[in-house]
Amino acid sequence: MDARSPANHQSPWLPFETRRRARDEKREAVLRTAVALFLEQGYHRTTLNDVAERLNITKPALYNYFGGKDEILFECWAIGNERVDDCITEIAAGGGKGLDKLRKLIVRYAEVMTTDYGKSLVRFDVRDLTEHNRKVVNTAKKKIDRAFRDYICDGISDGTIKPCDPKLSAFAIAGSLNWIGHWFQPGGPMTGDAVAEQFAIRLTEGIATPSMRKKADKPPRKGNAPREDGSEHHARTAARAAGQSKRARGRLR
Repeated sequence: MDARSPANHQSPWLPFETRRRARDEKREAVLRTAVALFLEQGYHRTTLNDVAERLNITKPALYNYFGGKDEILFECWAIGNERVDDCITEIAAGGGKGLDKLRKLIVRYAEVMTTDYGKSLVRFDVRDLTEHNRKVVNTAKKKIDRAFRDYICDGISDGTIKPCDPKLSAFAIAGSLNWIGHWFQPGGPMTGDAVAEQFAIRLTEGIATPSMRKKADKPPRKGNAPREDGSEHHARTAARAAGQSKRARGRLR
């Protein structure tokens, strides 16, 4: 057979799945770099040139992945929010007493707040987003607030939480957790996990019923699912960054 025949021809293009995976990884790298710069320098002080320079690419290359800086900002927020949303879904499916669910949510939410994407939920101004994306953010905030209130109400009903104002209690707890995103720094005297466990204890000891006080001195279990290893976490983050997760569908209409 002629060596030049199509059967022996090697395409210069990589297989589709390989090309898509490479694109996803590059898009994820842009997000990781951008959110780190936004947190270091501030959103308005960071330019796309800064992001491109740190990635060792040209500014025009960024437009292969994002339409502009505000879109990058929203994507960073969306990844952090999806992690919180996943926590709420998992805890709701697991059942349990109201206090237990509340403390699990505090732990998981606090852990997210110690990450760069989690910090993007509280460190940036929603007014820098498009009107549509501002509405998405505000809707997501209401869902998180509702989860805290619902678990407090569940605890009051089942006797694990003392009678209190669910709205004010939820505001106090969420406000304390959100500040983790402002002050926590990796490499400090306490790990993110340790901070999360301590907050779960401190933020619920005042509302737990007397019979639950001793139990509240122990960190809550995080569920039956083991923590992701590095490869699983990378795959999940890449999928989110590529816009292939559930929150991606129709978000930029």
